[in-house]
Amino acid sequence: MSVATSAHNDVEEGLDFQPKFDASGLLTCVATDAGTGEVLMVAHMNEEALRRTIASGDAWYFSRSRNALWRKGERSGHTQRVVEMRMDCDQDAIWIRIEQTGAACHTGRRSCFYRKVEPAGGGAKLTFVEADKLFDPQVVYRK
Repeated sequence: MSVATSAHNDVEEGLDFQPKFDASGLLTCVATDAGTGEVLMVAHMNEEALRRTIASGDAWYFSRSRNALWRKGERSGHTQRVVEMRMDCDQDAIWIRIEQTGAACHTGRRSCFYRKVEPAGGGAKLTFVEADKLFDPQVVYRK
């Protein structure tokens, strides 16, 4: 057996936690409601965010736009308590099942996935679904 095959098997079949961060030092993280399974958001974690999430049980992320580490809910109060974390087969994406307090989306909605893609005239268009706001982002974030 070659070393590459052995290492490949270790990542996919072994029990060693070996997250593979991308060239920017990030992992994709999918957050779902632990009770309903609803996808609430997709974000990124760097090594520090992943370490803090594991240690604290609170969801931490890395903002690419702000180039900063942040704990979900630190400004809004809409926190995420991690119930379970799962790593994908090649350890380059993580799934967290969470208990969401309030809204997950910075737009004030429960989920970041509040628009449906529909075919339209040979292309696509978006329509709102489950788009009620739980809070006013201009008030919460003082925009």
